[in-house]
Amino acid sequence: MIDREHVSALEKILGEKGVVSDPAAMVAYQTGARYDEGVAALVLRPASTEEVSAVVAYCVKNGIALIPQSGNTGLVSGSTPDGSGTQVVLSLDRMVQRFDLDLDNRSLALDAGFRLSDVNQRLEQHGLFFPIDLGADPRIGGMLSTNTGGSRFLKYGDVRRNTLGVKVVLADEAGTVLDLNCDLRKNNTGVDWKQVFIGTAGAFGVITECVLNLEALPKQVATAYLVPASGAHVMPLLRAMEQRLGAYLSAFEGMSRNAVAAALDHVPSLRNPFQGGVIPDYVILCEISRTWEPREGEQSLDAVLEAVLAEIWESDDAPLADAFVGPAHEMWALRHALSEGVKHSGKLIAFDLSFRRGDIMAFCDRMKADMPSVFPEVTICDFGHIGDGGVHFNLVVPKDSSAATDRDFETRLRDWVFTIAVGDFTGSFSAEHAIGRKNQSYYDLYTDSKIKELAAGLKALTSPGSLGTVRFG
Repeated sequence: MIDREHVSALEKILGEKGVVSDPAAMVAYQTGARYDEGVAALVLRPASTEEVSAVVAYCVKNGIALIPQSGNTGLVSGSTPDGSGTQVVLSLDRMVQRFDLDLDNRSLALDAGFRLSDVNQRLEQHGLFFPIDLGADPRIGGMLSTNTGGSRFLKYGDVRRNTLGVKVVLADEAGTVLDLNCDLRKNNTGVDWKQVFIGTAGAFGVITECVLNLEALPKQVATAYLVPASGAHVMPLLRAMEQRLGAYLSAFEGMSRNAVAAALDHVPSLRNPFQGGVIPDYVILCEISRTWEPREGEQSLDAVLEAVLAEIWESDDAPLADAFVGPAHEMWALRHALSEGVKHSGKLIAFDLSFRRGDIMAFCDRMKADMPSVFPEVTICDFGHIGDGGVHFNLVVPKDSSAATDRDFETRLRDWVFTIAVGDFTGSFSAEHAIGRKNQSYYDLYTDSKIKELAAGLKALTSPGSLGTVRFG
């Protein structure tokens, strides 16, 4: 669906390995992680910033729309083509040459095509890691373009906090390369331009390289499942943990009964850790960690966690109904199985929401009270990052239900949830997946007109060509 002369010109720039035109080979680039699927005119696979610059310049000059794609693990249709067959996917999967580790600076300069798992595997021997913990295995460029957070945001922050610099190719007729690859942690010499390209889904330019802050790998870890006395006790419990543990606290992950049940049902090898096999209404996975090896005479982290939980248990109006310390690998295995478990329990309609921390449980309680009467077909399977205000509000419809294939039903459901989440609770409709076709209409609805005007001006200034799936203006 693209003129042969364009294909030939792009093959001349990238070579045969850099251009995919076979329909069967393009399927993986056209299919997203959550039901979205489009049709690409072509897939381009540059191996360097220079090649990205050359193909972007060519496509802009010839009016060819580009969809930057990293690991294609996003959930809002931000990296897949639409169904028109006119868009070209620009994949970063061959951008895996540069990997320059600076131990003294505790930083890593690398190409944007590396997968997170590969990065951390290489860093492990040096006792370091990129501290963004995710269930999926994205590429680094996609993580920057969506500003992912993950399960340990509470301690380490998001991608934005851990990015020192970027190199970007702008979608103009020159394929301008903007080198913002600074490896300084303190540099107040003007506008921090790298932030324009982090979390904005590739609309303002294609991130091809970056410099990341690294952290020391934990050498000691202790985990526990906490059962709050009620939803209203979740925040007092979190505050009590923070007061007593400080920087030791690295995760505070909430899991609803329905989400846990779906994971246990989908992964039979998982052990049901709850007494009598009865899953609580809500359970929290708590983790504390240290970055040094155990010292002689030092209290173990398991003992620290048990002592803290005992203090909280004995406090007035104790927020705990139950708690037990257990092996970290087993406890995290259940947490990481939630997404796939929920996905396989029916037709999944997923929301990535964030709130003030104190509003999370109030929102979830409101949904559980109102959903049965408004959308009785829906089962709520929520879980998320209670420590940072994020919640994966997953709604499941039976696969054999007519609602599972009814687009109008999904639209009504999304409209209703967002009206309450954004309108009543002043939350965000996109906590850590950025903007894509699935939530474009909500950006249009909820974003101030002046902000959209400024974004349109910035888009015209940086990348006037057709780049990405998002309209920020």
